[in-house]
Amino acid sequence: MNLSPLLAKRYTAEQLSAKDAQRAAEFIAFGPIVFEVSRLMIQWGIFEMLRDGQLTPEEIADKAGISIYAAKCLLEASLTIGTVLVDPATERYSISKTGWFLQNDPATRVNIAFNHDVNYEGMFRLEEALRNGKPEGLKHFGPWPTVYEGLSSLPQAVRQSWFAFDHFYSDSAFGEALTIVFADKPKFLLDVGGNTGRWALQCVGYDPEVHVTIMDLPQQLHLMHENISGKKGADRIHGFGIDMLASESRFPAKQHYDVIWMSQFLDCFSEEEIVRILKRTAAIMDDKSKLFIMETLWDRQRYEPAAFCLTQISLYFTAIANGNSKMYHSDDLIRLIRQAGLEVTAIHDHLGQGHSMLECKI
Repeated sequence: MNLSPLLAKRYTAEQLSAKDAQRAAEFIAFGPIVFEVSRLMIQWGIFEMLRDGQLTPEEIADKAGISIYAAKCLLEASLTIGTVLVDPATERYSISKTGWFLQNDPATRVNIAFNHDVNYEGMFRLEEALRNGKPEGLKHFGPWPTVYEGLSSLPQAVRQSWFAFDHFYSDSAFGEALTIVFADKPKFLLDVGGNTGRWALQCVGYDPEVHVTIMDLPQQLHLMHENISGKKGADRIHGFGIDMLASESRFPAKQHYDVIWMSQFLDCFSEEEIVRILKRTAAIMDDKSKLFIMETLWDRQRYEPAAFCLTQISLYFTAIANGNSKMYHSDDLIRLIRQAGLEVTAIHDHLGQGHSMLECKI
């Protein structure tokens, strides 16, 4: 099993004393309450107040417009969570390092909104989803078989948090990815699962001659056309509607594509589905074509918190997205690529927020 050096150090030997392990176990047991308390400390501006100076519960209650009871409940819980500190002599609270990250770290803020708006209620059905291989937690949003069919119909706050989460992780890697993808100056690029067209816009902005075809669900293409309308280079972005899971679906073959691009795409499918998709990809490739697969592979992360986040995100796919996909280990993804008749010729690690890009040829 591949593990980056830091992950191997963390995950192959016990890290905690018995006392610390017991506390960690209780932290997990009260996890939903820990999450909601911390979310409210952000939403009601309490962390921000404490970042600017020490305050008493009464002062916080007044500034936040809540009761002293509510302020004390949140502060005392946050104290034991580890997000605030207290001066016993003055009974004034201040923010801790952990609280500072909750308040200020962009990735953490995106993750909190995503988990609250998209995942929280549906995770109650995680057990059913794992047993049935279906996104049972999606039911409280609508009757769709996967979240992708219902994305355009989700409540606005949910859709906003979903796209903010998706874009935050992908956008951070685009700059570095462009220099690799365009090294050989491709003229025609197929963007598989192109979503709202953010990558396609990056491509046509980077190279004034490239044409990009976005291949996605018809309802996603509608969102894509809305997003790119009126923007520079939009006339060189085209759409090709397809249901990737339909057995009769075929990739566009009339045009030769120098580059086929899949970003945060294959993690939306099961292993069997990935092999079928990659076989259809290989069918339209020749010896001059390159396939670039960009994913956040949990085992190749430079920092341990990233691996933690990614393995937890896998359960979003289980309970909400589709019931059968995950954030993959690189060994598994490379095995599936080879099963489809393709070969990984290079791996570019640590792009943006922990992305890896697998360069493949037939």
